[in-house]
Amino acid sequence: MADLVPPHGGSPLRALMLDGDALVAERARAASLRKVPVSSREKGDIIMLGIGGFSPLDGFMSYADWKGVCRDYRTAAGIFWPIPITLSVDADTAEAIRYGDSIALTDPESGEPLATMSVAEKYTIDKALECESVFRTTDQEHPGVRMVMQQGEVNLAGPITVLSDGGFKAKYGALFMTPAETRAEFARLGWSRVAAFQTRNPMHRSHEYLAKVAIEVCDGVLVHSLLGNLKPGDIPAEVRTKAIALLVDKYFRQGTVIQAGYPLDMRYAGPREALLHALFRQNYGCSHLIVGRDHAGVGSYYGPFDAHHIFDEIPADALQIRPLKIDWTFWCYKCGSMASGRTCPHSDADRLLVSGTKLRKWLSEDSPVPPEFSRPEVLEVLRTYYAKLDEREKVEVKLAGHSAR
Repeated sequence: MADLVPPHGGSPLRALMLDGDALVAERARAASLRKVPVSSREKGDIIMLGIGGFSPLDGFMSYADWKGVCRDYRTAAGIFWPIPITLSVDADTAEAIRYGDSIALTDPESGEPLATMSVAEKYTIDKALECESVFRTTDQEHPGVRMVMQQGEVNLAGPITVLSDGGFKAKYGALFMTPAETRAEFARLGWSRVAAFQTRNPMHRSHEYLAKVAIEVCDGVLVHSLLGNLKPGDIPAEVRTKAIALLVDKYFRQGTVIQAGYPLDMRYAGPREALLHALFRQNYGCSHLIVGRDHAGVGSYYGPFDAHHIFDEIPADALQIRPLKIDWTFWCYKCGSMASGRTCPHSDADRLLVSGTKLRKWLSEDSPVPPEFSRPEVLEVLRTYYAKLDEREKVEVKLAGHSAR
């Protein structure tokens, strides 16, 4: 059997999470340190550093790293990286922290220590430069831009030691898999060519079609659901993953799909986020990433296939994982089957083209949804969820931005 793709950077997985006696000792030390609450986005980044998802990073990026990633997709050490991984605090907090200090990074909700950090650097950034580089816009209506603009004035850099998975394992159980665990499962199944399917939405028939196309050319598919925070109106992870589990059970051959989740928040960075999705899926052991229409997009900030094009713009050796670029998929009434823009010769009038906004409207109003768009088992889970929403929540769902994987 061929080996799995190596982790990013070529070295073994770099997981910063402690266990055993070392964990007990470091938690005791954390109790005596200055406590610095982190944002939800930073919490997800800490956990990814802890489980090895962000290998080979050892902590939060320096100014040189930040600048290199924004401008050239490279850290100061020359590691390919598409989006800065940074920690921000307000000016008063930064002033009280000295170089070389150890601090405890705490959960924004529970206050429990997530990690300890040795502060090597404090710096300010040009937030507009980061937004223009990463999101291709400085419009604060963009949720990713708004996140950067609202973060603290000063970034702290330095290596971290991770103490907790933030409660993700307790909440999601076996669904929350580390890169070491997915790699072990792929090896057990005899897989070496593995395609990752990124999703923050329930899987409808177009997504099902994408996964099945990938199974035709790979050993299996990792359906990898985002478990972190989304924008208002998006479907919660527990609802989404339940619907996906039913779809896999009813409509996929056994032994071809693994469903798992990862702890990040969405950044909605479109093409750059597609590269980040590819990079950490390589750490999870995937050789390919399915890249469809408007991958990690929001609204109309990116072209529908910008995430396809960006893989052709980076150096060929930047990543070992490869994209599976697939055109817009839909049900064609004349073909009598699922198809894509590359295979179907018919016009839009013959195609079932349903936007995320239109689907949310149908569900919030309990209107019929064409069976060619979604499997009945998926719709049943979604209708149960929508029926429990109050009117304000239904309006939020209906107005939620354009669907994105």
